[in-house]
Amino acid sequence: MQMTYGVKDRPKTGRLLLFSLQQLLAILAATIAVPMIVGNGMQPSAALFGAGVGTIVYQLLTKFKSPVFLGSSFAFLGSMGAAFAGGVSMSLGYLGLIVGAVFAGLVYVIIAVIVKFAGVKWIDKLMPAVVIGPTVAIIGLSLAGNAVKDLVSSGFYGYAQQAANGGYIMNTTAWLCLLCGIVTLAVTVVCSVYGKKMLKMIPFIIGMLSGYALAAVFTGFGYIEGAEAMRIINFETFGTLGQASAWYPDFSFLTAFNIHGGGYGNANIGAYIGSIAVAYIPVAFVVFAEHLADHKNISSIIETDLLKDPGLHRTLLGDGIGSVAGAFFGGCPNTTYGESVGCVAISRNASVVTIFVTACMAILSAFLAPFTLFLASIPKCVMGGVCIALYGFIAVSGLKMIQKVDLNENRNLFTVCVILIAGVGGMVLNIGKVTLTSVACALILGILTNLMVNVKNNEKAQGAESETAQTDGIDAVVDESINGNAEAAATVDTVNSVSAKDQRSE
Repeated sequence: MQMTYGVKDRPKTGRLLLFSLQQLLAILAATIAVPMIVGNGMQPSAALFGAGVGTIVYQLLTKFKSPVFLGSSFAFLGSMGAAFAGGVSMSLGYLGLIVGAVFAGLVYVIIAVIVKFAGVKWIDKLMPAVVIGPTVAIIGLSLAGNAVKDLVSSGFYGYAQQAANGGYIMNTTAWLCLLCGIVTLAVTVVCSVYGKKMLKMIPFIIGMLSGYALAAVFTGFGYIEGAEAMRIINFETFGTLGQASAWYPDFSFLTAFNIHGGGYGNANIGAYIGSIAVAYIPVAFVVFAEHLADHKNISSIIETDLLKDPGLHRTLLGDGIGSVAGAFFGGCPNTTYGESVGCVAISRNASVVTIFVTACMAILSAFLAPFTLFLASIPKCVMGGVCIALYGFIAVSGLKMIQKVDLNENRNLFTVCVILIAGVGGMVLNIGKVTLTSVACALILGILTNLMVNVKNNEKAQGAESETAQTDGIDAVVDESINGNAEAAATVDTVNSVSAKDQRSE
């Protein structure tokens, strides 16, 4: 895909700020959703701050070569819940969030060291395009349900109700939300396809502003007429501006280190840390698989193999240590975001400077209550309209990876089939405190299937390599013999030449 701005390019200041705002809007909903789901006093603004810090750490360790933003990871939701299990004190729970992220980060560091010395060729053999392509597609498809659910929901006043058959019950609020979401999507598509210059590069901003404006109109009429069904935006959240606590984030480390957390109580710290390790470490291996898929995806979009430059070991270090930094401030381990990758693909802007400025915006916005509250007031239906395009681009970019794969070959066909059905079917396995996501399950099954159907091909390849080595050895002997004969012939010619001269002299 041809980028308008490459990785090393720097857009002009005005455009740079717009592109960065667009990236921030793309990752916003998911980043602040994680602390809201976990609860226990976790603040979205602190998570946003942690995501910004984690992204800067990632960019530093990847030498500013990977245009990806890090946000709160949904994969660790169960692990984060385990940190507060058993009625532990608030301070100990927050300490568990930080310690757990450290455990997960250490897994990444260990894998990075292994990759540094073993290289990445084994990854290409284990996960060729026939495996990684449909897996990337599953990342987008597995989020499709969330986008559709958001499309008919205001979020602040609850999600649309579902009937027994899984369909959504379309009441007045659901219909108005659907209209706002469709307008958001339509404006985004029109700007991206028919827009000129800047409109073509910031379709998300224009689309979201259009959807938000329509939702604000409906909400205004709702307040005037006293009709709650028309209130899509929760403007009441802006009433917290007068509270002092709304002007700064309540960082995780403040509570974890007893600055105002109330102590650890009588808990057995050793046993508690052990339970945290069990909850976090296995999940880190699951997220590692998604890390590979995300970086394969962004590599195909920007046409630069990030697993080789800056290298998988660097992206792993950046992701792992960035995750620890995110949890230290916001409690949420970070991970590379598919929404960010989709934004790069649609806007055709791979500038790392844009990602860096986005991270700075996230950090600053955590201290700007009006801006944070405005972002938080964006209704689910508007985000749903945007996410239909974002998640769709992720899915399509994965399918593009298998364009050159021969699906007439049954071994390739079965591998792709297994991955798609396992992923789309929502194969999520809960094993104790570990949750294998649909992406992880699909990838594992895909790898096993690909290995199984290619056993004979691998044996033939090894045989071919052996024959090639033998042939090379024989060729070397023949060449040596020929060279030896040539040298002998040259010696005979020299002797004959000398003899001839001697005869003439006589």
